[in-house]
Amino acid sequence: MTELVLRTSRWALELTGLRNFAHPARLLVILLLSMLFFSSELRPLILNTIKDAYLAVTVFVAATLAFFYMIERGLGIDLGRKMQNAGRWQAPIAAFLGALPGCGGAIIVVTQYTKGLISFGSVVAVLIATMGDAAFLLLAREPKTGAAVLATGLIVGTLSGWLIDAFHGQDFMRAKPEEDQTKSDLSSNQPGSSDRDAQADELISLDFLNHFWVWLIIPSTVIGLALAFLVDVDALFGSYSVYQPTLWIGATGGILCLILWAFSNPEQGHVGQEVKDINGESSLNKRVIRDTNFVTSWVVFGFLIYELAVHFTGSGIETWLQTWAPFVPLMAIIIGFIPGCGPQIVVTTLYLNGAIPIAALYGNAIANDGDALFPALALAPKAAILATLYSAVPALIIAYLIFFFG
Repeated sequence: MTELVLRTSRWALELTGLRNFAHPARLLVILLLSMLFFSSELRPLILNTIKDAYLAVTVFVAATLAFFYMIERGLGIDLGRKMQNAGRWQAPIAAFLGALPGCGGAIIVVTQYTKGLISFGSVVAVLIATMGDAAFLLLAREPKTGAAVLATGLIVGTLSGWLIDAFHGQDFMRAKPEEDQTKSDLSSNQPGSSDRDAQADELISLDFLNHFWVWLIIPSTVIGLALAFLVDVDALFGSYSVYQPTLWIGATGGILCLILWAFSNPEQGHVGQEVKDINGESSLNKRVIRDTNFVTSWVVFGFLIYELAVHFTGSGIETWLQTWAPFVPLMAIIIGFIPGCGPQIVVTTLYLNGAIPIAALYGNAIANDGDALFPALALAPKAAILATLYSAVPALIIAYLIFFFG
């Protein structure tokens, strides 16, 4: 009983931030939760932003990561090593993964780059090819157009990746290999037995939240798919729709991701690496949870920065695109530089409503990096920024070819 009380107390200290309070991630999450509870003006905006991030991004990232990690484990395949040894096929493989609807495939490629396994050209290829979650909306409303846009991204991404690798070389801006990072970490930081015990206690104390995370992600994925295809999910709950079940499911899942991201054991390793449980065995669930929470947290804060800017300035993307017709594709490309899928979904919606030309849609689709840009900025910021700038070149060429001759 005493041991249970001690463990509960340690977990409470972690969760409230009183232990290691100054950790930046924990301060950010505590600040966000404080705004959520104490600002009645911003509460609806924050809740809806977290809900959108969870149901439009998290569920698809989790499903994609789980799929690839299960294949790796079940077939004994190391995707990163396969891509490393793929030679000139790196760029088309990366572009293919990026062309998959959603951002999960692109995030997989970005994590392989941060481990030093693939070239910078492959990063450019995947960021050009990905359309993010806007692909779901376009495929649902105009499947032929959606397929054409994704195919264009795949081809342009592959060619761009090849061209950049040929120009810069395979080792240009290549990340430090994972093995060297691991050795460096081990040599510079050898935790004592007391540290390992504390880490084990923390892993045990957060286990029940991990179980709840898995339990919640399964129905949330179904809801996310339905929302992506424009289904009114709340209406399916009948009389309970007045309680906004979609909002509360999404907000609960998103807040859970933020808490686990901020308060989980930092010794679990970098994104993409295996996670060991307290018995030293590889844990697929914890690997998916850790990597998904990392992406979700960056997406939430990225979404919030955009939504708060719109809230306080009163100016959104629709206003930015109200310009002289020849500049509309250029503005759509500039909007594509904004991290995340929210602004890109707005651009796609405007196209579907006939407010902007198809040239702007193509330019935005090629220029935008979806939610994959968040982990890229966090793990390899210089490469992410340069890759984004490179993507502007084919975006401008394709968009204005279509605008003037399409």
